[in-house]
Amino acid sequence: MPFRRRKPAGLFERLRAAVWPRMGFRRSLRYLKLRLVRLSASPYSVAAGVAVGVAVAWTPFLGVHIIIAMVLGFLLRANLVAAALGTTFANPLTFPLIWASTWELGHLILGRGQGDASAHVDFMALFSHMNFLQLWQPVLEPMTVGAIIPAAFSAIVAYVSVYAIIRGFRTQKQLLLAQNIANRKSALGASE
Repeated sequence: MPFRRRKPAGLFERLRAAVWPRMGFRRSLRYLKLRLVRLSASPYSVAAGVAVGVAVAWTPFLGVHIIIAMVLGFLLRANLVAAALGTTFANPLTFPLIWASTWELGHLILGRGQGDASAHVDFMALFSHMNFLQLWQPVLEPMTVGAIIPAAFSAIVAYVSVYAIIRGFRTQKQLLLAQNIANRKSALGASE
């Protein structure tokens, strides 16, 4: 194998790489930015797609985030690829934050106190049967209601920042292209 390591990675190295990438998160974020900037859609479409994806990532419906984001993106005329990329906001590093905050905020909004029976849920019994109707009230309802506020806030932040990044990148690209054309014209004019 031409791209295999000379010395195989040990258990500690593999665990560390699973938690923190060897090249760091900055490279991953830069790659994501380049993917978004190179999409051939309007800045609104790309920014709206990312905002929809980030908002959907707050919901507790694992496994269907991309489908929900695609449907909402289609309805809002957003870029579907950007919507799918926006759902990567929900990942194993952010799941604990998302789940804990939506759970607590949902119970607060619904007015369920600490002494309420729904605050103490036997997750093993619920998930062993995997009945959606049994999961709705004690688990999914508070997490869905609790996701509304952080999803709206993060969608607004994502839309504004992605729109500004794409608009700035395309403006810079047009200025550079105009400068190159002017340089070529002046070089052709000087050679005559």
